[in-house]
Amino acid sequence: MTISDTDWPAELVAEFKANSQNGCVGNVLVSETDDLRIWHLRLAPGARSNVHRHVNDYFWSSMTAGRARSYFEDGRVVEGDYFAGQTRHFSYGRGESMCHCVENIGETELLFATVEFINGPNAPLPVPDSVRLGAVA
Repeated sequence: MTISDTDWPAELVAEFKANSQNGCVGNVLVSETDDLRIWHLRLAPGARSNVHRHVNDYFWSSMTAGRARSYFEDGRVVEGDYFAGQTRHFSYGRGESMCHCVENIGETELLFATVEFINGPNAPLPVPDSVRLGAVA
C-alpha cells in the first residue's frame, strides 16, 4: 500500500508529498551537537505534527500519557496509547528511512522528547534555524 492507495484527506496526502524530506522531527530543536539532536514534540488534543522523515537511529520518550494516531508513508495508520516514561528505539541502515506524522487523538496534551543520532550511516536532513530553541517565540 502507498499513500495514493489510501482514503486519507487530500491535504494530508499533499503534505506527505511536500514534506517527504523534512528533517524536523519535533516542534523545537532544544540541543544539537556533532553527534545528536534533541527535540521536543508537543501536541495539544486534536493537533498533528508535521510530516517528517527519520534517516538515522533515534529514540523517543513520552513525557505524558495519551493516545495518538500515526500515519506512515507506506499507507499504514497505527493508533496507540502512550504512558509517561514510555521509550522506543529505532534503527536505520544506509539508504533506509521512515516518513510519518503523529496526531493526538486523546484528551490530554502529548509531549515527547526525541534524540536523533545524526552521525549515522545517512547524512542528517537539514533543519531551518527557525525551529531551534533560541528562535522559537
